[in-house]
Amino acid sequence: MSIPEYDLVIIGAGAGGLIAADFAHQLGATVALIEKERIGGDCTWTGCVPSKSLVKVANVAHLVRTAARYGLTAAAPAVDMAGVRAYLRDTIEHIYAPTAPEALRAKGLVVHLGAARFIDPHTLEAGEMRLRARRVLICTGAAPRRPDLPGLNQIPYHTYQDIFDNTELPERLLVVGGGPVGCEIAQCYRRLGAQVVIIAKRLIPRVEPVAAQRLAQVFANEGIEHCAARAEAMSRDGGYIRVRTAAGEVTGDRLLLAVGRTPRVEGLGLAAAGVRHGQRGIEVDPYLRTSARHIYAAGDVLGGAQFSHLAGWQAFQAVRNALLPGHARGLPEAVPEITFTVPEVAHVGFTEEAARARFGAQVQASSMELARVDRAVSEDDTIGLVKLIAHRNGRVLGATIVGERAGESLAEVGLALSTQMTLSALAASIHPYPTYNSAIQLLATQMAIERRLTGLGGRVLRRLSRMMLNRRA
Repeated sequence: MSIPEYDLVIIGAGAGGLIAADFAHQLGATVALIEKERIGGDCTWTGCVPSKSLVKVANVAHLVRTAARYGLTAAAPAVDMAGVRAYLRDTIEHIYAPTAPEALRAKGLVVHLGAARFIDPHTLEAGEMRLRARRVLICTGAAPRRPDLPGLNQIPYHTYQDIFDNTELPERLLVVGGGPVGCEIAQCYRRLGAQVVIIAKRLIPRVEPVAAQRLAQVFANEGIEHCAARAEAMSRDGGYIRVRTAAGEVTGDRLLLAVGRTPRVEGLGLAAAGVRHGQRGIEVDPYLRTSARHIYAAGDVLGGAQFSHLAGWQAFQAVRNALLPGHARGLPEAVPEITFTVPEVAHVGFTEEAARARFGAQVQASSMELARVDRAVSEDDTIGLVKLIAHRNGRVLGATIVGERAGESLAEVGLALSTQMTLSALAASIHPYPTYNSAIQLLATQMAIERRLTGLGGRVLRRLSRMMLNRRA
């Protein structure tokens, strides 16, 4: 029996694999897509889709509970976690449907459900099938990291893989980890009515400190406790879980581990393919090519920043490099990051600290409170801010936005970074009023004027302005 051969075999049908398969198919390549578990990967089933749906549910409960602030009378919400789970599953199924195996096969893609393993650099097993590939793209993603903590193996706990199937609201949820996943789920459960404790040295540590401080302020106002220390050991006392930290012991009846993710490389037979990898994931060059020249990798399996939008972008670039002449870089300098709490915390490019470490005194940084933005005032969303980082030559270097729809506003700054736009160009675009994005224009204008009117250049401009006024008089 002959072994089928494909122009491109993609291992992993998450966000990256699906985008890669669609692009390769449009280029006219024969494509086989292999998925070990479920089409859509973490993003569809246990990540972006259910988490953002849970955020919606929690925000509705919070709005009902605080309706009196806006002159409305409403009864306190009764939370039915089984009903919440049903809503999450409905949204998952709606988003999954266009990517189900039968839908992909109808488009002309070959889909194999089963574990993939390299037999040699060009031959793979997919379940009980064997197939050959001229090019391969690995998009196997990552799995929850389970820390080596004393006592952890003796107690029940959740990760993001099963927390969205929960049908009971805990009395007191312990969240180990202060990153985006931990913060989002912590706030959701608090807004649904549970007591919540976050156990982490810092909240969202990779963003500007001022952004983390604003989120901490909101969490404290909502009654979320923060134990600012690392978990050191776990134990169980009847129906309660105890977490020991350097700051003391914390007790609850449910535990969520949200301490990062580990690239999925086990069982792939990478040695047989000649693909090097380490603890951080698969090693690639700037164009996403592995140590085997015909094999590429993209997304979370690389061990860097782990976001669905980055995985999709990299997978697209990998297909472009694998199937078209020339090459494009697949390791971007600036990746937008969003924590979907309320308020959202969004960041792209340099923080002020990183920019000053790189460019020293050539850095210009400034902030604007959302309390100065009319739309934010109207939306009762004044605790946030916009912070822009720029080079003294005017080029935009980064931004941090805290507030409602911060993630939507961030896209504008991401475009400015990718096109090396200046503050003046960003300010020159007419922004509709009243919007959150108008804060970016206002701040960019303020910073551009400040830059222009500083020093000798500013003195010259003021003198020219006075000359023009006198001439017209």
